[in-house]
Amino acid sequence: QVQLVESGGGSAQAGGSLRLSCVSSGNIGSCNSMAWFRQAPGKEREAVAIIDSGTRSTYYADSVKGRFTIPRDNAKNTLVLQMNSLKPEDTAMYYCAARRFCYSVSWVSTDYRYWGQGTQVNVSS
Repeated sequence: QVQLVESGGGSAQAGGSLRLSCVSSGNIGSCNSMAWFRQAPGKEREAVAIIDSGTRSTYYADSVKGRFTIPRDNAKNTLVLQMNSLKPEDTAMYYCAARRFCYSVSWVSTDYRYWGQGTQVNVSS
């Protein structure tokens, strides 16, 4: 059974940085996509960054492009979300998610089967 556990959330001031980690356990399969989603109060859950094992490419929402990166350490089964130049609008609960598909990028939360419990990020102005 696949489990995802996030860590690293917290508070930061605008312009600062935070680093989120997601450790996976269980057999996620060699063909997979992993993503970071976020959900702010009263808003829908949105994908902010995706990494695909097939293309080995990364994809970013326009709102975070140039500020966030999604490095992955396969040896440690760890997915990271490095968040720089944080803005107050980045405040949200952040979730790690995974799906057993590759060569197929999806920004839709319902396409992801496995989810972490979430970690809160608060950015003050």
